[in-house]
Amino acid sequence: EVSTDDPETAFCTLANREELNPQEDSIHHCLYQFTRNETLTETNKLLCDVCTQRHCGPKNNIKSEKKYVYTNAKKQMLISLAPPVLTLHLKRFQHAGFNLQKVNRHIKFPEVIDLAPFCTAKCKNVAEGNTKVLYSLYGVVEHSGTMRSGHYTAYVKMRAMNNHLSDLVLRGQSQASETEPVKGQWFHISDTHVQPVSVSKVLSSQAYLLFYERLL
Repeated sequence: EVSTDDPETAFCTLANREELNPQEDSIHHCLYQFTRNETLTETNKLLCDVCTQRHCGPKNNIKSEKKYVYTNAKKQMLISLAPPVLTLHLKRFQHAGFNLQKVNRHIKFPEVIDLAPFCTAKCKNVAEGNTKVLYSLYGVVEHSGTMRSGHYTAYVKMRAMNNHLSDLVLRGQSQASETEPVKGQWFHISDTHVQPVSVSKVLSSQAYLLFYERLL
């Protein structure tokens, strides 16, 4: 279902995405590519109800005559509701002929990420005037091995309870004003083995899943 919107704001975001210039092999570049503006043409044209009715007459005659009008269109996937917890799942495989091959290269990700350039200008749970939607990293899942076998480990930040996040989950509202990452100690967990690690160690991991909690 396609919902109509003001053409002037349909492709607007909370923050200017054109100034991002994201570095390749970064999570910002992944998000930028995933939410880029696409043009639908040729076999990807959009079925236009208005054009079809104008061409074929009343709506009740459309199905019987089977005449549909398709038109060029623009499409962009943006976030319309900023989640309390943001989970990013990286696609770590690619096709190599008839086989699947694991992607092992490092994807850079920050300790605090701003989703505003990827949110619609009318994002439902962002206060009017806000141009930042900040999240703090608290968990990473890493996979070592191949497509056929391997081992999952995790990095988890032990921290104090985030009351602002609880308010957001329970009431849909957040009064948080922090812009710094939530303070805490990082741990690396592999089966029953747990050891403290530095944040630099976490940020250098080959992330498969990233978990962020809402700050703003």
